[in-house]
Amino acid sequence: MAARLLAHEVADLCLGKQPLKSLSISATVRQALIILKSTDDTHISIWNCDHHHSISDQTFIDDCRCVGKICMVDVICYLCKEDNIKSPSSALDSPVSVLISGVPAVVRHVEPAASLVEAIDLIINGAQNLVVPIKSRTTINAKRKQLQRELSIAPTTHAGGYEFCWLTQEDVIRFLLSSIALFSPTAAYSVESLGIISSDILTVNYHSPASTALGAIKTSLADQTSVAVVDDDGILIGEISPFTLAYSDETAAAAIATLSAGDLMAYIDCGGPPEDIIRVVEARLKERNLKGMLEEFSAYSSGIPLINGNSSFSSDEESPPSPATMKSGRFNRSSSYSARITRRAEAIVCYPGSSLVAVMIQAIAHRVSYVWVIEEDCSVVGIVRFSGMLEVFRSHLESMMN
Repeated sequence: MAARLLAHEVADLCLGKQPLKSLSISATVRQALIILKSTDDTHISIWNCDHHHSISDQTFIDDCRCVGKICMVDVICYLCKEDNIKSPSSALDSPVSVLISGVPAVVRHVEPAASLVEAIDLIINGAQNLVVPIKSRTTINAKRKQLQRELSIAPTTHAGGYEFCWLTQEDVIRFLLSSIALFSPTAAYSVESLGIISSDILTVNYHSPASTALGAIKTSLADQTSVAVVDDDGILIGEISPFTLAYSDETAAAAIATLSAGDLMAYIDCGGPPEDIIRVVEARLKERNLKGMLEEFSAYSSGIPLINGNSSFSSDEESPPSPATMKSGRFNRSSSYSARITRRAEAIVCYPGSSLVAVMIQAIAHRVSYVWVIEEDCSVVGIVRFSGMLEVFRSHLESMMN
């Protein structure tokens, strides 16, 4: 059993994975926004391709690399910058490269034959997504090719008829969970006894301006964690999670600029922003004379999305969502959103005595890569991350190999 697990390759984890939705690094933020709002995926990959290829014998050389990934949170944080929130429409015409994280090796290319242990090592060392070539299973029709040209989407099929998928930390954890019996009794140990509770956490006071948490939101996005919202006594009230914020509309930037941390939780919570909070945001934008964002936010609340007006589509088949569909941000921006698991602003928690396998299941069930650890009085102890869990499994696998 152990030998069978160790024999697995990265390709085994790619079964059933969909090809990446790709965007050229030469695209604009506006084009990235269109893709984000018209797909079920929370992230899109950014590619730098040189198709001035050469042919030697029968070998086709295609220099094309994934250089990063972006999500709606990247757009929101970018629009929160002082100059950008004054003129969001102009900011959207910037190159998409301004959104790419400066953290090295967040995205890594790996071969399908790479071992499971190699994949785990890459994630422990900082990789969040492993880009893996897969045989093309789709045919891109003429209309879709036209859309790709208009949006500067990088071609997803490369030399040899390959496309690419990517593996996340969650994919690896799910795979290990399917063989959890092999990790007995380690999987039944508490997260406290395993020493994987990190006290390096990000917090913001419930009554503090949400804008004071902007740096923490950016950091939590890069670290795949979250920002704890606490009261004056350090009691956990909820969280501002990039996993939840990723389903928001880009005009959540206006909410971050004008609301308290507590009100921001309500703004991004399931069901859409309450009408009274929307009115508060509009009033405060007016007070601060943020005319550009006020115009866009007012248009958004009326059902006219921020991105309309500067994009062209060649067919109804590939057109972006209608204003009615996109009006309530993340809640309706995809026609199949209801099929996805929604996230609330309530924090996902466990206790120091919770078992490793229980915490794994919690995180997977809620589609996050971390779980908050609290005491009985709800005070925050720390956080358990997928990367910490993988270190435990890696150590166990090491013992299997010896």
